[in-house]
Amino acid sequence: MKCFVTGASGFVGANLVHELVARGHSVTALLRPESDVRGLTGVDFKRVTGDLLDRKALAQGLEGCDWCFHVAASYQLWMRNYQPMYQANVEGTRTVLEAASKAGCSRIIYTSTVGCIGLPEKVQGKFLPTDETAIATEAQMTNHYKRSKFQAETVAAELFRKQGLPIVILNPTAPIGPRDVKPTPTGQVIVDFLNRKLPAYLDTGLNWVHVRDVAAGHILAAQKGRPGERYILGHIAGNWTMKQMLLALEEITGIRAPRLRVPHWVALAAAHVDESISSVTGKPPKAPLAGVRMAKYKMWFNPAKAVIQLGMPQTPPKQALADAVEWFRANGYVKK
Repeated sequence: MKCFVTGASGFVGANLVHELVARGHSVTALLRPESDVRGLTGVDFKRVTGDLLDRKALAQGLEGCDWCFHVAASYQLWMRNYQPMYQANVEGTRTVLEAASKAGCSRIIYTSTVGCIGLPEKVQGKFLPTDETAIATEAQMTNHYKRSKFQAETVAAELFRKQGLPIVILNPTAPIGPRDVKPTPTGQVIVDFLNRKLPAYLDTGLNWVHVRDVAAGHILAAQKGRPGERYILGHIAGNWTMKQMLLALEEITGIRAPRLRVPHWVALAAAHVDESISSVTGKPPKAPLAGVRMAKYKMWFNPAKAVIQLGMPQTPPKQALADAVEWFRANGYVKK
């Protein structure tokens, strides 16, 4: 198939391009002039220069394409001005999806986030992972990133419902693995661990999944996904606390995991101070309030629908961590 990918320089996007090409598909990628394309090293693709609101570049890149993968998003947990984030995530999504429809794409894959799915509730002292049917409340939209992605997912759902666009919505959990160039917040935890800069941890939880499986899930969604449906791209056995994840890293690397757990209120107070300083300096805080607030919850999800209906691969989370460690070490992220 001829494929169009936005966000190809990002973590999921770069791995998606590699997976598509490895499976014999051709790729056209929309990239801004300043995009860091290290994650695309060694893969053959066609580049179109532009941004998510550039209709001319979108029309050029989408011409003749069968599948459109809209993976791009503005993902920052702190900004002085959040308006560009809403422009990219909400209006950019509308522009890309409409352009893909106009180009005649048979499948349009929109990459959302599990932040748009209702959080697990505690039942008899245990958190029960939620699935695609769980409705996220306004109270759970605790930061501008989640709010903008929630609005963007609403746009995608409405374009399917009102105009019949062949849109499939994907909700990845917490991808880890190779080509995390920036790195992502989860990748940064691994880098800090490897550099022995992680003295303590927060009592939080995520669903850890190999980024390669997430990329494969995108391709399977284009092949088998039902328009109008959404699919959690995660690992059925990947619901781990941060402590479990760090202990797994200890086993993989031999580096001792931190034993000190920081109370959430302490981290919250520190984040308030950090952001106050950032409001003066303009430099991003090391611990954004948005991230600390999200860490209050166990973000555990049930990806059975994607596994059963799409056939999404399930690489063990420990292998995903090992692959991430190997890539970060091989690419100069770990100080000797």
